[in-house]
Amino acid sequence: MRVHVTDLKPGDQIQQDAYNTNGVHVLQKGALLRSEDISKLLQHGIDYIEIQPRALSVSLDPLSEISDSFNKVKPHFNLAFDGCSALFTEASQSGKFNESVVDDVFQPLVGSLNEHTDVVSLLLLFNGTDDYTYRHSIQVGMLSYYIADWMGYSDKEAYEIGKAGYLHDIGKSKISRDILDKPGKLTPEEFEEVKLHTIYGYEMIAESMDDKVTAMVALQHHERDDRSGYPRALHADQIHPYSHICAVADVYSAMTTNRVYQSKQQLLTVLRELYGLSFGKLNGKPTHAFIQQMLPNFIGKKVLLTTGESGIIVMNHPSDYFRPLVKTDDRFIDLSKEYHTEIQEILL
Repeated sequence: MRVHVTDLKPGDQIQQDAYNTNGVHVLQKGALLRSEDISKLLQHGIDYIEIQPRALSVSLDPLSEISDSFNKVKPHFNLAFDGCSALFTEASQSGKFNESVVDDVFQPLVGSLNEHTDVVSLLLLFNGTDDYTYRHSIQVGMLSYYIADWMGYSDKEAYEIGKAGYLHDIGKSKISRDILDKPGKLTPEEFEEVKLHTIYGYEMIAESMDDKVTAMVALQHHERDDRSGYPRALHADQIHPYSHICAVADVYSAMTTNRVYQSKQQLLTVLRELYGLSFGKLNGKPTHAFIQQMLPNFIGKKVLLTTGESGIIVMNHPSDYFRPLVKTDDRFIDLSKEYHTEIQEILL
């Protein structure tokens, strides 16, 4: 059965090895196609491919797969959420927290993440408008873990980095909820108070855990390579590598999550902004590792465009990674050329 590459579906099985016009082997005979495989064929300029008749192919339902993964992660996410609430409550009352609770609630979550490589779907599934601080803490923990793993850190190190991300905002437990939940812009005085959460977090973690590095991450996650950060305006080489990782996760989560005073931004747009920040603000190594690993996750995602059209991302543009090729019902839209058209929302 000969099919144009743009008409392929996840789950189709190819009948022969796929080669590009230069003779480079792209996919092996018998492979069950995934969204990223279809994108790979497009990138290699392959127009047609032979597949098994669909009645005989093994059908893969992406939404069903996402739902199954979500159901596996969800109870661990809920446990981490409840644990975060308990940790913040205890820290606000006593200035310290029970270290064993952190591992009890975060370790199971990390264990479940190993089975879920589609980070974009995970972020979309677990985004919400309630209890921003807790959701944000969990997201930063998860993303810090992923980034560390992508950068080649050992399992033990990646877990420690993820845990530091999970605790990075614990100092906010000492900041007034009236300020944290304020719907409008903070006054200069209120912002100065919010900035103290880095110092409070450092002190709380130092008081609760024998872990100087985790405390350092809480202190430094708002530092920036060009000395524009706080609380100490450190330069890049004075910032701990784990803090560099947490800072990337922190910014991405903050910009893509609903907050009382700011609407979430579109996931792909934020990646582009992170790329810009990687030249002076955020450290380049974790930022570029994050972007490189995240981009393939967008292939196959449904999108709503500013034109009102709905479509599917089928390919990342080789020179403008953040403006992909989108297939609608009746046309292909190259966002790298149609600059008046934007992705308004990414959907599951």
